[in-house]
Formats: sequence, C-alpha cells, structure tokens
Amino acid sequence: MAAIDAHADLPTATDTGLWHLLREDVACVFDRDPAARNVLDVLTCYPGIHALAMHRVANAAWRRGFRWPARFLSYLARALTNIDIHPGATIGHRFFIDHGAGVVIGETAEVGDDVTLYHGVTLGGTSWTKGKRHPTLGDGVLVGSGAKILGPITVGAGCRVGANSVVTKDVPDGMTVVGIPGRVVRAETQRHLAAHGIDLDHHLMPDPVGKAIACLIDHINRIEARLEAHTTEEAARLTPLSEATLEGIACHSCGNLCDQESCGAPMPAGPDATPRADHYVI
Repeated sequence: MAAIDAHADLPTATDTGLWHLLREDVACVFDRDPAARNVLDVLTCYPGIHALAMHRVANAAWRRGFRWPARFLSYLARALTNIDIHPGATIGHRFFIDHGAGVVIGETAEVGDDVTLYHGVTLGGTSWTKGKRHPTLGDGVLVGSGAKILGPITVGAGCRVGANSVVTKDVPDGMTVVGIPGRVVRAETQRHLAAHGIDLDHHLMPDPVGKAIACLIDHINRIEARLEAHTTEEAARLTPLSEATLEGIACHSCGNLCDQESCGAPMPAGPDATPRADHYVI
C-alpha cells in the first residue's frame, strides 16, 4: 500500500474489489519500471496494464458463469495488446507485465502477488486432459523474457526464472532457475533484493553450462601438467640408448656387442658375393 500512497494522482475511489486491484496494478508499475513517468503515461501507453485490466473484468465474468462474454473480452484484449490471458486464470495483486508482447497465460494458471513477467513468457500446459494443467507461481516471482514454464508445476515464492529458460519441474522457494531444461543455480541468500523486496536484476544470471565447461578445462589442464611432469621424470630416469650396453640385441658391426661369433667378420666382396644372414640378426 505504500507504493499506492506514494502516487497522489491515482484515483481514490472506494478501495474494494476490482477497482482496488486496478489501482494496485497501476501503482506497482512505478516500482518496477524506471521508464514510468506518471499515471497518465501508464494508463495510456502500457499494454500490460490494458491486458490486465481487461482480464480482471473477464475473470469476474468467467467466475459468474458468463463464459462466452469472458472469452470474447479476452480475445479483444489479445487483439489489442498481443497478450493472451485466459479468463479462467487466477492472478493475484500487483501483477506486472513489462512490454507484454507475446505473453501467454493458460486457463488453470495461478499467479501470486507481486509477480513480474517480461515479454514472450508462456505459462502453458503439457497435456490435453482437463483439470489443472498449467503452472502455479508463488508470490514475488520474476520471469525473464522468453521463458517457458510448462505443466502443473509450482514455482516457489521469490524465485527468478532466467530469460529463455524452460521450466518443467517444481522449483523451491527463493531459487534462481536458468537453462533448457531449467536448473536451479542460486539461492535467495546470494541475491540482491531492492527496497521493495523484488529482485529485478534478472540479467545477472549464472551460467551452469559455462561453469561446467570451465571446470572440465581446469581438470584437463591439471591432467596435462601431471602428465608432463611424469614424462620429464621418466626421461631423466631412463638411460639413453647410445650410452647403454645392449647384449644380444644389436649387431657388433653396428658398434654394440653380439652373441654371434661370426658377426664381426668382414662382409664378402665382389660382384658375386651375397650378404651373410647373420650380419642382419638383431
């Protein structure tokens, strides 16, 4: 409520029901988007606010059994804002869609309070069966642009989902998820939270694949260093062939001893002479 009270230019009608939700939706924009200048700017130029306002009305109609009007209003919102929110989706307080283009939220999705989505996010299903088939986001979740959260899974309160990640498994509270498939890489205690308790530094994401490659390179370097040290040690320990006395291996005519008596005899001369086989025995 402090964020709402900080903007005196917001309407101050009765703070109950739908009107109260819309006031909170507008006020939270100023906490999460530095480009927001005033209420008129937000009301007229933010498609996320337009889509959310129309969804609030469509969801109220949906819950009261007016299914076709709710779906048609949702269709008009998508045509106007390029944001597709099913009227059956449950969305909490102070929900913010930044930029908004390409966001899709399925029928059974549940979104907690103070959640932020960037453009291209999908809260989708993985099954054609009826019932719960879309994800549930806890309070304070931030989902980076292009991320896909699929299936009836739960992303815990305070989690961050990196841009273009694909999350298909439950995520504990306060964790950061990146990659395809999504991997948990950082806890809330390792993050920097702003004064309002929302971490918008979603660009500061660790790279688990890059870290794994760096570990492999470091391991290979250590192996090569050990191999080089071992090779040097072996070379120093072994006696050079030219300095060794090899018995029964090299021919005497080559400068080494031989166990054949006739090996050192002169080679036959003349055009008809044939080499003796024992001169080539090694």
